[in-house]
Amino acid sequence: MCRAEQDIIVNLIRRKGPRTGFEIINDIDIDRLHIWKACKTSGELQVRTLAERYMRLDRHVEGFARLSPSILREFLTYSVIGLASDPDPLEKRCTEVNSRIHEISRFKFDLARQMVFEIMEEFEDAVCDKYQICFILAGDIVYDMAHDVPRPEHSTGKLVRGSDIDLIAVVDDTLPDTALNSLDDIVYRKKYRMLINPAIREEVDYKIKKLALIRNQARFDNFKHMVAIKILREGLLIYGSEALFQTVKAILKDNGLIEKLDELERQAKIFRKNAEELILDGTLDREKIKEMHLFYSAEEFEEFE
Repeated sequence: MCRAEQDIIVNLIRRKGPRTGFEIINDIDIDRLHIWKACKTSGELQVRTLAERYMRLDRHVEGFARLSPSILREFLTYSVIGLASDPDPLEKRCTEVNSRIHEISRFKFDLARQMVFEIMEEFEDAVCDKYQICFILAGDIVYDMAHDVPRPEHSTGKLVRGSDIDLIAVVDDTLPDTALNSLDDIVYRKKYRMLINPAIREEVDYKIKKLALIRNQARFDNFKHMVAIKILREGLLIYGSEALFQTVKAILKDNGLIEKLDELERQAKIFRKNAEELILDGTLDREKIKEMHLFYSAEEFEEFE
């Protein structure tokens, strides 16, 4: 059946020009896995991927390390499919899609920074003057890979606009717990307002951490600690103390965590290569592919099922 599916996709692109994976599945009533395989194996089609792959930790994957975006997300959101014999339209469409990805990333970056400014306006000036604090941005946005495809937010089920905003607020160890709790209340209220505002509908995931907690997480001895350190490694400073931010980076370096994360990323690349080969050669049925979380991550289950 793959040949018939390939012919359908080729004819679609001849009529409408190069398409993203999402546009193809919206035009053709064929299973997403079959469409991906058809596009990847057709000599008449070229799949141009615009994604920058980066390592993500997933407790459902052996060894924990996988690449993001997932195979399906990469195909649907970050790939353009065109005719191999007609490269100019494909190049033009890739430029358009890439520009849109960068535009979304910049918008979410600016939104995150504005959110932090508003949070700190509410926080007591006296506290800010006496204690160090910094806000770190992580996730898709820092890789210039944010998307705005609607998806269900995990706690409410409400649709949000694509990539979430991952924030870590780091405070020094001397900040009183009363001040930390006050900061947490402010951030939570801001997060909730951004989620329910129909004009925004952005999901914000945040953590507030003292340096002592980060030093404990630097033991890198369980899955949660590994995730926390991975997020801090990729994070960008968007507000606050540069010195505190560099202290966080130094904790990672001094504990040899950069090398450990690099090794996990190497394993993630091997996992991805093997996953694509296993799916394409037809040795695994659909249930096995789902059970091994090869095509998309467990977190994407609700969105893609």
